[in-house]
Amino acid sequence: MTQRQFAWELAQINIGRMVAPIDSPVVAGFVNNLERINALADSAPGFVWRLQSDAGDATEFRIFDEDTLVNMSVWKDADSLHHFVYRTAHVEIMRRRKEWFELMRDAYQTLWWVPQGHRPSLQEAGQRLELLRENGPSLEAFTFKQAFPPPDTERSPATFHDSCPAY
Repeated sequence: MTQRQFAWELAQINIGRMVAPIDSPVVAGFVNNLERINALADSAPGFVWRLQSDAGDATEFRIFDEDTLVNMSVWKDADSLHHFVYRTAHVEIMRRRKEWFELMRDAYQTLWWVPQGHRPSLQEAGQRLELLRENGPSLEAFTFKQAFPPPDTERSPATFHDSCPAY
C-alpha cells in the first residue's frame, strides 16, 4: 500500500435524543450495553479512535442540547466502519434504538474525511452534521447511502446498500 492510501481517516458522529434521563430504568438497556459495544469497537479492525471520558464512554458529552447523546469515532476507512456498524453485535443495539431514543426527523449521523492523526472536536462534528442537514451529502459531510472517497483520490462515490436497522 502506498502512503497516499493512509493520508485520510474517516470520522463519524451520530447523535440520539434520549426518551428519558440517562439514569432512568427506561434507558438501562442502552447504558448496560455501552461497555460491551465500546470494547467491540475498540478491538474492531480499522478502528482508530473514539470520543470518551475518563469513564470510557461518551455519555457526559452533549451536542445541541442536554438530552442529546453523542457518539464520535475515527476509522481507517469506510469499509471498516461499515463492517462494525452492520456486521457485528453493534447492529443488535441499533435495532433497539427506538426504545431509548426519539425518532429524529433530521439527519442524526454523518461521515467525513479527516487528515490522518486528526481528532475532531464536538464543534467540528456538529458543524458537519449541520452541513449534511442543510446541503445533503457532499465530500464535507455524507452518509453510507452516498459515501464519498477521500479527498484527492480518483474513485467515484460509493453506496452501501444496508438499510438502517434502527428505524
